[in-house]
Amino acid sequence: MSKKGCVSFRVMLVEDDEGFRCSLAGLLASKFPSIVIGEVSGGAEAIEKVESFLPQLIFMDIKLSGQSGLEVTRRIKALHPEIHVVMLTSYDFPEYREAARASGACGFLAKGSSTAEDIQGLVEELCSEYAA
Repeated sequence: MSKKGCVSFRVMLVEDDEGFRCSLAGLLASKFPSIVIGEVSGGAEAIEKVESFLPQLIFMDIKLSGQSGLEVTRRIKALHPEIHVVMLTSYDFPEYREAARASGACGFLAKGSSTAEDIQGLVEELCSEYAA
């Protein structure tokens, strides 16, 4: 895929673990230098930032401080059904995968077992959809 496909592509990271959020942002920035990355640590902040940032893709932690990433996803998808949401979790259980789908997420990544290539492939696929 050409890097042109990711020009003006916006990705928002909703993750309360600052270390993981920074690592994911660094990976995305190194693989896709032309994408715009927004970062927030909580659900309320995510709902607010979506309105001004209008990401095409959100990586959403399932367990956020004070609010479930599943509920935040439902609220965002109700307002912006075109936004792709990929759930992130340290707990890769079938029940979590089903709950993620039910909330409107289009994907699911386990923090411990997903590779940089998995994440890169997902972003490339979505970038190419927007470039088409």
